[in-house]
Amino acid sequence: MSTPPQAPMDRDTRAETVAVVGMGAVGTALAGALAAAGHDVVACGRRPLDRIEVTDGTGADAVTSTYPVRWVATPDDVGAAALTVLATKIHDTPAVADWLAALTAHGGHVVAAQNGVDHVERIGPLVTAEVVPALVYTNVERTGLGAVRTRRTDRDLVVPDTASAEPAVALLEGTRLAVERSADFRTAAWRKMLTNVSANPITALTGRRVEVLTEQPVAELAMRVLREAVAVGRAEGAHLDDADAREVLAWLQALAPGSTTSMLQDREAGRPLEHDGLTATVVRLGDRHGIDVAANRSLLALLSAVSP
Repeated sequence: MSTPPQAPMDRDTRAETVAVVGMGAVGTALAGALAAAGHDVVACGRRPLDRIEVTDGTGADAVTSTYPVRWVATPDDVGAAALTVLATKIHDTPAVADWLAALTAHGGHVVAAQNGVDHVERIGPLVTAEVVPALVYTNVERTGLGAVRTRRTDRDLVVPDTASAEPAVALLEGTRLAVERSADFRTAAWRKMLTNVSANPITALTGRRVEVLTEQPVAELAMRVLREAVAVGRAEGAHLDDADAREVLAWLQALAPGSTTSMLQDREAGRPLEHDGLTATVVRLGDRHGIDVAANRSLLALLSAVSP
């Protein structure tokens, strides 16, 4: 089922110019949600785009919507934006520093829709704007240039519940996205890290989607990885325990059939993997705190061997 571009949603926030840096799966999905809410979306990147296509769901119940976007090819072609969405992989952040500098020349906010637990430390030195980390839970699959399929989960984004983040959070809440505010964002970021260091490496290395996590030997491996990451996160100040590991694995096992991961998509496309910002972070911090991270270390060795 296909629908034309949707009319702006009712909301309290006024239309803004929103720049999206990183028009991959997550960036395209967020751009679609912002465009659907009536915002002027600027797609920043090398490949020309004048519209994007978002398919929500699968099978007979799937709904496809298209939205117009404005494409700019270089940082010289774009002015400052009220909101910049950074949706590149962690390792691609330095490559878009010139974009971020141009877009935040007069301040504003940067929503860092990236993985990891160090968004502000990683991006803050590159911008003259408030960095608002955003944990993305929507399962998104890229199906073509400017086209994605989304499989909705119980929430789309988790953001910090702080006064400084309020303008960006209010804008996101004015879209169709289910936005959850967290007063303990460190713990929230580490809970998201648990999903990434288990599902991403295992799907990428097996070449299978999330259903592989329901198989007993794989589930046991995932639990070892999760328990190690919980110990590291706790040493870093997150409020986690063994119940969090069990809940995260159960959540992953209950995802919609066919759900994929960003690392599996990258391996299938021959792109570099994001293991340095995920599994390597657990290993590095585990070593710093004297925590045994043998399962994560083994996955890291394999990921390093297969990444282009």
